[in-house]
Amino acid sequence: MVTGKILKIGLLWHSGKSGNLGVGALTLANMAIARQVTEELGFEPQFTIIGVADRGRAYIGPSDASLYDVNSRQLIDPRETLAVIGAQHCILDIGAGDSFADIYGFKRFLFLWLSKMMAVARGVPLLLSPQTIGPFTKQPYRWMAKLAMERADAVVARDHQSFDVLKTIAPRARAVQSVDVAFALPFVDRSAERGGAKLRIGLNVSGLLLNEAESGRNRFGLEADYARLMRDFAGAMAAREDVELHLVSHATSDRDSGDDDGQAADRFAAEFPGAIRVPDFAGPQQAKSYISSLDFLVAGRMHACIAAFSSGTPVVPIAYSRKFSGLFGTLGYDFMLPVTGMGTDAALAFLIEGLERREAMRAAMAAGMEKIEALLDNYRAELRVQLAVAGELAAL
Repeated sequence: MVTGKILKIGLLWHSGKSGNLGVGALTLANMAIARQVTEELGFEPQFTIIGVADRGRAYIGPSDASLYDVNSRQLIDPRETLAVIGAQHCILDIGAGDSFADIYGFKRFLFLWLSKMMAVARGVPLLLSPQTIGPFTKQPYRWMAKLAMERADAVVARDHQSFDVLKTIAPRARAVQSVDVAFALPFVDRSAERGGAKLRIGLNVSGLLLNEAESGRNRFGLEADYARLMRDFAGAMAAREDVELHLVSHATSDRDSGDDDGQAADRFAAEFPGAIRVPDFAGPQQAKSYISSLDFLVAGRMHACIAAFSSGTPVVPIAYSRKFSGLFGTLGYDFMLPVTGMGTDAALAFLIEGLERREAMRAAMAAGMEKIEALLDNYRAELRVQLAVAGELAAL
């Protein structure tokens, strides 16, 4: 029962207006989980989102959380950020889901690392919420990651591979295995729209992967030609009279055209005039609600896949990093297109065959959701411990 006592919770590397709805899904879901636990402890949560200055349309209002933007100026002179972090009773750091790693470059890693150490320096309880841990393939990343994780009050990995990395790199850290909190994102169930005269087939073309394939860089090392695969699949679906093709965006950006699903969807809509170009969503919950109306989804964005999985929509994830294999491997879900092991023709056949395997996917998802609830309970239990400590400090 809420008593009116305030517990100030800093949500580090979350976002309430990111065009990448995956980060937004993490934020809304983590807030919902933290709010429930906090109120069970008799406190009223007061959230402050601390992260990069996203330019998207806000889907979290000022009554739900205040926003504090971090930029390069604060990296040079961290006094203001130290004060904001120091004013919190507890820090929940979700690392934007997968950014506590060396794959995005040292500047991004340094931002995430320094903010953790600020919490440590100010004596604010620090919990790393469920996220991908690593990879940390070289120094100084490995040493810095070890220091931060062992100084944190607890570190929660969202898949078994991340948990193994955590235990190897930071053996003295308080380590917990859970799962991506976005599985708990609330939504409006539109599953009644499935099963009509035409199959509602969703296609989420990742602007990031499309740009990598068309530029020839392919820095994620996909064996299949992603651009040709997506066009061949879209063409195969557009040619079927029993299919309605829905082009779904899950990450948009007005600053980086190479990481914008919206532009990719526009291009595919022009190339396949019969397809439905679904308007960009107002927020993560609207995206998940729409995805729940589809009979089948092929997606290159992991949180579009999570939205499908947790709303009962059969999905084939297009893996491009360890976070996919770690997450869906933990859940025993074998309907993922791997980074390597299939050329473009074999991958196309795999996607098309997926239409006939939807019942098997549903059964695997139902079994997976039982595991997810147990794993989320691991996080709730650790959150309860850490927020109780924070509550004692707040009472001093």
